[in-house]
Amino acid sequence: MLDPATAQHLLKENFAPWVQALQPEITEIGPDQAVLEIPVRPEIARMGGIVCGQALATLADTAMVFACAGRLGRFEPVATTNLETRFLSAARGDAVRCTARVIKAGRAMIFAEALLIRLPDAATVAAASATFYLPS
Repeated sequence: MLDPATAQHLLKENFAPWVQALQPEITEIGPDQAVLEIPVRPEIARMGGIVCGQALATLADTAMVFACAGRLGRFEPVATTNLETRFLSAARGDAVRCTARVIKAGRAMIFAEALLIRLPDAATVAAASATFYLPS
């Protein structure tokens, strides 16, 4: 079973520098969900201090990968086969928190969903769903 510190180390060892540039912090991981947070910084914001959609989609995808790892009980490389992100409200504030969970896991395919909220007011800013391929 993974803990947040181990998962954070795996993120640093296995994810691209541009994902790490978001400064994601894994605050929770387990068989039911993974929770990641990123700080809102000028480098990922556009006019008005709103976090860009690319950063939100990356956060959602990364969180869902760790939700897969939590469900599996270990980190396994998975390939995103599709990702749908729905932007619902402006992501501004101090941070964005993404809670991801696996909704179905098969032998080769894992289906997941994520909800992103802004902090400190906890307003929903985006929702995402994805399918991941688990190579044998």
